[in-house]
Amino acid sequence: MIYWQIFLAFFIPGIIGYGGGPALIPLVEHEVVDRYGWMGAQQFSEMIALSNALPGPIATKMAGFVGYMQGGVIGAVIALFATVAPTLILMILLLNIIMRHKDSPKVKRMSNYVRPTIAALMGLLTYDFFADSFRSIGSWVTIAIAIVSYLLLEKWKVNPAYVIALALIFGALFLG
Repeated sequence: MIYWQIFLAFFIPGIIGYGGGPALIPLVEHEVVDRYGWMGAQQFSEMIALSNALPGPIATKMAGFVGYMQGGVIGAVIALFATVAPTLILMILLLNIIMRHKDSPKVKRMSNYVRPTIAALMGLLTYDFFADSFRSIGSWVTIAIAIVSYLLLEKWKVNPAYVIALALIFGALFLG
């Protein structure tokens, strides 16, 4: 029964909460503190403070913590799934609709309008990454990493996951 309660405590806020993780906080608080009484308001506030100090989405951090406290590892997995399930379900339904109408001229036009926007956002993100890298590790190291990554990906066709792993190892050993 506890696993079902954990699922509902995070699935319901995920469905009715609009605005991302911060918008879910009062909804999760209602479920966790008021409805099920798994923790007091002070404990919940401390959990939020700790969650904000860690990287990543706050909703999944809250779910993992509360789920683990109430149901161990299985409870944490259930709470995490319940947190992302509403978005996952909507994505599958919307993708299903788009795939059904993929040959429609309207859908093709919509895709053509979205692509440049995504390209611009990715370009801006890349620029921000390079600017941060130049400031934090210097221009020569940044350029060297970019050139080596480009060669690995384009010339030698190395899987991107391996390139990322190598970059992480390099950063941990030489830049940490």
